[in-house]
Amino acid sequence: MATIEDLFGVEGKVAVVTGGSRGIGFMIAETLVDNGVRVYITARKAEACDAAAEVLSERGECISIPADMTEMDEVARFAGLIAEREDRLDILVNNAGATWGAPIDEFPESGFDKVMDVNVKAPFFLTQALLPVLRASGTADDPARVIMIGSIDGIAASTTDNFPYGASKAGVHMLARHLSSKLVSEHITVNAIAPGPFESKMMAFVLDDPAGRAAIEAGVPRGRIGSPEDIGGTVIFLSSRAGAYLTGTVIPVDGGLRT
Repeated sequence: MATIEDLFGVEGKVAVVTGGSRGIGFMIAETLVDNGVRVYITARKAEACDAAAEVLSERGECISIPADMTEMDEVARFAGLIAEREDRLDILVNNAGATWGAPIDEFPESGFDKVMDVNVKAPFFLTQALLPVLRASGTADDPARVIMIGSIDGIAASTTDNFPYGASKAGVHMLARHLSSKLVSEHITVNAIAPGPFESKMMAFVLDDPAGRAAIEAGVPRGRIGSPEDIGGTVIFLSSRAGAYLTGTVIPVDGGLRT
């Protein structure tokens, strides 16, 4: 009979987490590090990325490689550095994201482009660049895992004026499904997680206000915002033997908010 460790153990795996210096990305990196995964985190701001890796390195193995994933030469540089250090990549978490809010009559093209570039274009081209090391990892019994971080705003329309954000996250969900259909025969699974409200810079404008936090929590059927264990546990599931048969799925982690 399979044990908990057989089903959910990830010790010894190698992972990349984009946007790993804060918010959901940091929570994911922290959980993986705590469970014996060697984790590479990347973020656009080098100082923040290095500081996060220093904190996480007190708990396990975490390496900072700052990079701007919206620049194709930076994507190539980052992928090259991973290939120099590792002969395989077991887990890729495409988490880095951006949002932009403005009234519909005033929404700028620059804001729309930024959100789509960070949220949709960057994860596609990073996955493409890392395919050689992902292919080197995947086997029939233990495929390489690509995990896209989408959003519940990609499942149901938000009430806020972040028009490209929801569209981009719906795109992330479909991108996961499309990539999964192309890569499944190469022993690479691709799944998406659609988080609800978690502590993050994107949510700070609401959650830093006690009344705003209370309103968000009251609107979630589970009565609270998400915790590091909620998002980290879902990533562990998808990265472990327990999740090896899933591909092309979108898993809402939202406390029942979009049910």
